[in-house]
Amino acid sequence: MTALPQILMAASEALSSHAGDPVAVEALLQAVFGIVVDEAIQKGTSASEKVCEWKEPEELKKLLDLELRSQGESQEQILDRCRAVIRYSVKTGHPRFFNQLFSGLDPHALAGRIITESLNTSQYTYEIAPVFVLMEEEVLRKLRVLVGWSSGDGIFCPGGSISNMYAVNLARYQRYPDCKQRGLRTLPPLALFTSKECHYSIQKGAAFLGLGTDSVRVVKADDRGRMVPEDLERQISMAEAERPWDISGIEDMEQEQLPSFAWTVSTPPVAFLVHGYLLGAGAAIHLSLPDVKGTFGSGAVPFLVSATSGTTVLGAFDPLEAIADVCQRHGLWLHVDGSGKGGGALGGELEEEPLTCLCSTPSRADSVAWNPHKLLAAGLQCSALLLQDTSTWKKASVERVGSDILLTLTQNLLKRCHGSQASYLFQQDKFYDVELDTGDKVVQCGRRVDCLKLWLMWKAQGSQGLERRIDQAFALAR
Repeated sequence: MTALPQILMAASEALSSHAGDPVAVEALLQAVFGIVVDEAIQKGTSASEKVCEWKEPEELKKLLDLELRSQGESQEQILDRCRAVIRYSVKTGHPRFFNQLFSGLDPHALAGRIITESLNTSQYTYEIAPVFVLMEEEVLRKLRVLVGWSSGDGIFCPGGSISNMYAVNLARYQRYPDCKQRGLRTLPPLALFTSKECHYSIQKGAAFLGLGTDSVRVVKADDRGRMVPEDLERQISMAEAERPWDISGIEDMEQEQLPSFAWTVSTPPVAFLVHGYLLGAGAAIHLSLPDVKGTFGSGAVPFLVSATSGTTVLGAFDPLEAIADVCQRHGLWLHVDGSGKGGGALGGELEEEPLTCLCSTPSRADSVAWNPHKLLAAGLQCSALLLQDTSTWKKASVERVGSDILLTLTQNLLKRCHGSQASYLFQQDKFYDVELDTGDKVVQCGRRVDCLKLWLMWKAQGSQGLERRIDQAFALAR
């Protein structure tokens, strides 16, 4: 019993750090920062130093002494550990290091990363990350402007692969919102289209989301690695000919099914495609109800095309205008994976208009994945998913008017697709605008701050400075 007061007293105190000695904490961090500057930054970016002191795995294990023991080590030992980690790591900021994911070391971006790690907050509500919620909103807005959009939404994701998977999930949800609650059993087989030069995350995403890798239809690429729009058109037409839901009318559909209806409704001579990106938020669609019924068959329903701006191997830019024409004709979501070379949108006349000469403007896309941690050198990780339109179906807005069905679009596609409205975190009676709570836009709960490094670098360089950096990269590539 005598130990209980001591336990309670200890529990009321702050968690100790370095034996509760702030002087020792400062000394440790000063020493670590000194090692980082000397070893990782100065030597790590010097052409006279090695990119990496390479060791085979078994030898490296011994040199690093990776085993975790019950007793702690001295500060000198810890500092030696820090030096060894840097010494045997690959220096991605080295001028002789060549890889498609990295573009050198930007000191302002690094400063942002240090501040981010020091504050150690999570970007899901305004109350826990007020500065970074507002900052992320502004950075995403500016990225959308560069794409060519005056409105929309977006989020920073843990890598371009996740951005691509989010795009697939959003496209599926916008067309079939019931799948969030009722699952895959509510869906017909689906088909998405991408080129043979696409990033492997498209295949992974199809598997992860339950679509299956067979749902990915691979479109031909030309000799420069660009998607061939004519083959895309052919493959979509083939899939539509195999379509499992050959809808020639919707007379027998129940009202709760209507929000997920997104096929061609046709009764000669009328044909009308229902697809969110053709309409603004709050728009209404009237579908006349012919006295015919739907039939079922076998095959897959096309719902998304994933184009690439800067393929991983060849650096090819798909012809987005021609691909957008195909998507518009068939009512398909167009996603542009600009993860690798999307920074090219900062080249050219940045302040006047988005770049069109090299990248082909993605402004007609529904979603764009963009990784500033690659070509812009913002540092891992900094991956944005951008949306042009945030609208989706809302069941409560379905209304029968005579022989017509009235469908009204509503906003917040990201939140409606991924949100769960956890009452302990996303209370609706907070003292600020709860739309600033962005946590329900993503499938994560804890989410690191990825906007500060890009924002700080952009503040230091300005748009013109970033533009010159991108133009120089393309010039060197020639």
